[in-house]
Amino acid sequence: MYVMTIDQRGSSADVDRVPDLLAELSGLSTAGRFERSVGDEVQGVVERPDEVVEITLHALRSGRWYVGIGVGAVDLPLPASPREGSGPAFVAARAAVENAKSGSAHVPVSVVSGGLRRGEAAPSPAGSAGARACANAEAVLRLIGRLVQDRTAAQWKVVDVLRSVQQGHSGTHGTQKIAARELGITEQSVSRALLRSGWQEEWAARPAAEMLLSFAHGAITGNGTGNGTGNGTGGGQPAGHGRDAGVVRQPDPRSPNSTEGDPWTRSGSH
Repeated sequence: MYVMTIDQRGSSADVDRVPDLLAELSGLSTAGRFERSVGDEVQGVVERPDEVVEITLHALRSGRWYVGIGVGAVDLPLPASPREGSGPAFVAARAAVENAKSGSAHVPVSVVSGGLRRGEAAPSPAGSAGARACANAEAVLRLIGRLVQDRTAAQWKVVDVLRSVQQGHSGTHGTQKIAARELGITEQSVSRALLRSGWQEEWAARPAAEMLLSFAHGAITGNGTGNGTGNGTGGGQPAGHGRDAGVVRQPDPRSPNSTEGDPWTRSGSH
């Protein structure tokens, strides 16, 4: 499992933004189980690494959140509320969000390995396979997060419309033309905005972050690649840029309100 703890930045001088974030996360598949934990902080359990990446980048987009990701086992059965959850991944998520607040990185996201130390849940020791795998996942997430954080409002407008177009069309051709028409700008303007926004680079790197999170989960829990390795698509590769074995990756066809993979509907060891 992946436990995510997301805390508001500068909350003492800002309004409470937790209700808005929870409303946004409710449309991201398994993210419907996020709840306020303490203060201006939310917490939830996610099963799929592609959804961890999606939620992380969504939170980083506004620059208003610290994101902590704990990787490892959780105590089963899962309780009715994430606030009542326990296990190594929960402990690691707390350590991760504190790391994200350290100010040592421009992109406030951290990934921490959850393990057992003397029979008690604790972050895995530095240098362990799980800790190294989490550090690699964190590095890639910070690189992608930098692209996401640095986009201008105008670039986000183009990116959001294009992603919406891609999710609504089964084909991979002509989506920029459709987006240009919806935005009332030229196709060349769409292309320039996407180039400057790092859109293609983001979606080329998302599968790498997913793979590293999945590998970290397997290294920590001993369950191979872990639960929910996803399909490596990143949920929506820009059309025409999935070159692995000549396959063009398509947007995730799942309904935004799907409960597939919801950890609260499953049983078994995690």
